[in-house]
Amino acid sequence: MLSNGRPYLAIPGPSVMPDAVLRAMHRAAPNIYTGELHEVTRSLVPDLARVAGTAHHTAIYIGNGHAAWEAALANVVAPGETVLVLATGHFGHAWGGVADGLGIALQVEDFGQRSPVDPDRVTEILRGDTDGRIKAILAVHVDTATGVKSDIAAIRAGIDRAGHAGLLMVDCIASLGCDRYEMDAWGANVTVAACQKGLMTPPGLGFVWFDERAAAVRDAMPRVSRYWDWRPRANPTEYWMYWAGTAPTHHVYGLRAALDIIADEGLEAIWHRHEILAHAIWAAVDAWGADGPMTLNIPDAAARSHAVTSVEIGGADGDRLRAWCEGTAGLTLGIGLGRTPASAFFRIGHMGHVNAQMVLGTLATMEAGLCACDIAHGKGAVEAAARVIAQAG
Repeated sequence: MLSNGRPYLAIPGPSVMPDAVLRAMHRAAPNIYTGELHEVTRSLVPDLARVAGTAHHTAIYIGNGHAAWEAALANVVAPGETVLVLATGHFGHAWGGVADGLGIALQVEDFGQRSPVDPDRVTEILRGDTDGRIKAILAVHVDTATGVKSDIAAIRAGIDRAGHAGLLMVDCIASLGCDRYEMDAWGANVTVAACQKGLMTPPGLGFVWFDERAAAVRDAMPRVSRYWDWRPRANPTEYWMYWAGTAPTHHVYGLRAALDIIADEGLEAIWHRHEILAHAIWAAVDAWGADGPMTLNIPDAAARSHAVTSVEIGGADGDRLRAWCEGTAGLTLGIGLGRTPASAFFRIGHMGHVNAQMVLGTLATMEAGLCACDIAHGKGAVEAAARVIAQAG
């Protein structure tokens, strides 16, 4: 079988794990009560804040992105209060679903699955909230299902134009460490992320960053679950307070290695690398679509993520192509999550520990799959991608 050998995971998370991360985690259990583990944990906090672009508070949770969603909400929104959900795909609605499960009322504004949040519409909605009913505005920077990237600074400006006091809460799960994100400069009050995408660590850690406005809202809450409460996690007086219990020991070491890799390359270089590789993929899809059904989900390149690309191909061809690539060639593409019909879509993950040869290998394998599945497509796609990379180099 041509798939024998090391498989390649080109899904939008969990992303490819660097060998250095895996080696860091391959160790005996450490002492959780004193010693090196404590020092390593403390070293994570300032580096995580730098990646998020904030000088404010960092709380770490044992859990996935959904856990981080709930943690962020639990600290600043009480049952019966209202949040405005700005949806650009499956994950915007899913965050709203977590809020609903906490007894929070939802006002959902759906911008569809192909375009970003319209800041002017945000202003319009918030100007209509004359009694200040909306406690927070939930925005997803990059929706992993659609690949739509919204302009967070513009959303902040839209909130400010309305003179509204609601907190801006931003999901950066798919974008952090891939697309440019600057929490403080862009005016987010709360940022949520997880470790398994641009942070290149196996799933299991969620992060919430919050500024002084959000901290003040938390202080005024009638109660917050002791487990979700971010105050002791962000300002621990005992080591166990970072975790509200036992530490996720091996994730601590893995994340430390991943943050070292990020520091060595530098965020500006990382953002540039992701941008070039994304443009190479888009060039290939455009070439395939010139004489076939394939098309990029988002018409406006400025609204596309540099970490994940959603592609429409029609009928059941998305599933057919994915099945051939994985079963015959060892390449796993992402499913059409949240799309209708799901079989007509697929996603390419290009986040974190990924380089030019990985992307070119992915695209060449996809072209072989298009040929094997007899799916109509234009020629010269891999050449077009190679040209983007050659010109950037």
